[in-house]
Amino acid sequence: MKYTVTALTPLLVGDGRELSPIDYMVWKDQVNVLDQPRIFKLLARGPRLDGYLAQLRKATKLDFASWGGFAQNFSERRIPFEDPEAAVIWNSVSRESLFIPTFAANYRGAYLPASALKGALRTSFVFSRWTAATLERIASNLEGDRVSRRAADTAEASAGASQVKIIAAADSEPVPRSSFKIFLTRVASLDTRQPGKPQLAWKIAGRGSVPPERVSDATPVFAEMAIPSTAFEGEWEERKFLENEELKHALGWRSVPDSKQIIEAANRHAAAQLDIQEQYAEVTQLEPVHKAIQELKRQLASTQESTGACLACLGWGSGFVSKAGFLQTELEPYRKILRAVPAFARAVRENVPFPKTRRIVFAGGRPATFPGWVKLQLEQ
Repeated sequence: MKYTVTALTPLLVGDGRELSPIDYMVWKDQVNVLDQPRIFKLLARGPRLDGYLAQLRKATKLDFASWGGFAQNFSERRIPFEDPEAAVIWNSVSRESLFIPTFAANYRGAYLPASALKGALRTSFVFSRWTAATLERIASNLEGDRVSRRAADTAEASAGASQVKIIAAADSEPVPRSSFKIFLTRVASLDTRQPGKPQLAWKIAGRGSVPPERVSDATPVFAEMAIPSTAFEGEWEERKFLENEELKHALGWRSVPDSKQIIEAANRHAAAQLDIQEQYAEVTQLEPVHKAIQELKRQLASTQESTGACLACLGWGSGFVSKAGFLQTELEPYRKILRAVPAFARAVRENVPFPKTRRIVFAGGRPATFPGWVKLQLEQ
């Protein structure tokens, strides 16, 4: 069996690598990734190597006046900006915003890691199983105000084995480099200083936020993302041996799910996420984002009529909503758990929605959509 994952919104599934400002130059509205080994080999033949190394040691980015010829002649690949205006923004931002996360790639090219796909499906399967009572049990097991590393294991799996192990997926085949662009993203937040009237704000890293009319002052983050309609294909398998009665008994499983049940769970999870994201778009009055959510909802309705197809949200920038197996963050037992997590403790406050922030992908210089939405199709 094969799978096809089609990007519906800009998608980044990375491997932890990023381009530093001295790994590339911006020239002609595109990022030119430098072939540094080739450049070193060339400069080693003459007196310019010491100057180039000195520039690398001290520079926030390479001086185009001195080394711009490398961008034209020694680029191992060129990635266009989604919008030419993004190159102008790039030239005006601080060094911290010039590190560009890149899509996962190996010697064959860029590919979709199967772990990202399986992780999203596992979260969806948990979502289909957990209830408010599940969260109450987890919250009651907290020791003081600290969460153990595996507080929810017993609620998800038996004998330490997640039921999503029934499926096996391989990394996708590589896709052409022409499938990627550099997208501009910013983080939207909610200004909750007026009770009952949250307002849109845009985050400035380390310095609070600014109102919508000053969105250009918000911290930009550039990322290499697969453009919508990019298709990743790979192998999919169901591990039928896990249906063995003795093995099922040893694992403590009452039943063994199949791909159909996992796909259905993913669609239910997608519907719940889209409802939450639509509410956020309405509150913030981000009309283009709201239209994008409505289009995703139409895609979901069409997908649910198909066999072996689902929508999912995965990868970089998809945020807490896509990573959580339970989405009713207004429940007090859930908030008790979140307060015990240092990364969330300060953000969980009374009468304030959680989470307040969303990463928004810009297109044509305007807020456009949420990242990471894909359609998964299984085929014999």
